[in-house]
Amino acid sequence: MVEITSYAAFSGDRLIAFGPLPEVLRGTKAFLTENEDASILIFDDASGQQIDFDLRGTLAQVLERALPSPERAGPGRPKLGVVAREVTLLPRHWAWLERQPSGSSAALRRLVDEARKRDPDEQRTRRTREAVSKLMTALAGNREHYEEASRALFAKDDALYAHLIRSWPRDVRDHLLRLLRSAPQPVAATALPSLGEPNDLV
Repeated sequence: MVEITSYAAFSGDRLIAFGPLPEVLRGTKAFLTENEDASILIFDDASGQQIDFDLRGTLAQVLERALPSPERAGPGRPKLGVVAREVTLLPRHWAWLERQPSGSSAALRRLVDEARKRDPDEQRTRRTREAVSKLMTALAGNREHYEEASRALFAKDDALYAHLIRSWPRDVRDHLLRLLRSAPQPVAATALPSLGEPNDLV
């Protein structure tokens, strides 16, 4: 299962850059060179969240701040990407975890991994629709038929969704449909309309 790893930069209703983060930052910097006072919104397509980047300085400086540098291997145990966070459970949950031979943390990780393996397409579809909803709210929350389109999105009526947003600015409409098309589609789903290329990308 391939997850979305793209980003999108908008200036108003115009999509100025789309793709991997380095390309989006490069396109955004080029756009700002010609449009110094432009307002830019950059989104993580996988989550629909707006992300703020420090765009001051040269492109190299922007990329250095935004992109993580490769971790250098050193002596000792390898880093496994474990993140410590607080988990709130009821006493019976803690009692059950404490009885697990592998320990509480390992038991929780195993339960999460097992849950992720169950119907991964359905989980991906849900995440994609939630991301599209967040993007739609940020980019078109005041547009005609927004409420109806939101209901159609979560009802998985993609044909109606596409119909309702057809009058929205082309770049906004096409990007929302592009992301929606990336989600696994049920067998009986009505195909979404094909998309053209985004307008005037840098």
